[in-house]
Amino acid sequence: MGFISFLGRLLFASLFILSAWQMFNDFGIDGGPAAKEFKFKFDIMDKYLTSKLGISLPQIDARHLVAATIALNGIGGFLFVFGNLSGAFLLLLSASPPLVALYKNDFGSPDFYTSLDENLTRIALFGALLFFVGMKNSLTRRQLRKKNPRLKAS
Repeated sequence: MGFISFLGRLLFASLFILSAWQMFNDFGIDGGPAAKEFKFKFDIMDKYLTSKLGISLPQIDARHLVAATIALNGIGGFLFVFGNLSGAFLLLLSASPPLVALYKNDFGSPDFYTSLDENLTRIALFGALLFFVGMKNSLTRRQLRKKNPRLKAS
């Protein structure tokens, strides 16, 4: 069972590790295509918050967001493979569903369904990571509650 668990964690984390590797290879001087996407989503979120709440987000360089995502995916994926709980928390930050802007497309358009698919995938990854964190916490509590059997002296 231990090997199957390790293999499952390896396959799951490979999604994040390979994503980090792809972002790293595409980074370049301008941050690559991920920086353009982050900048677009950040601007939409800034306009929305400004119109609804009257506050503006501080200006953040999109390259820094991409670098942080690369670090979260790479380090979190590596730690997750070995069953480390902090790796799961790093991946939870990386797999947060609001990164996919579902509201920018009209319902029924092909782009809407692509965004919906991406959003549902991120929600599923988020749920799987929450499940891992919950199982990891319940196993440690259960192991602490077990009493060692006492040997009877004859």
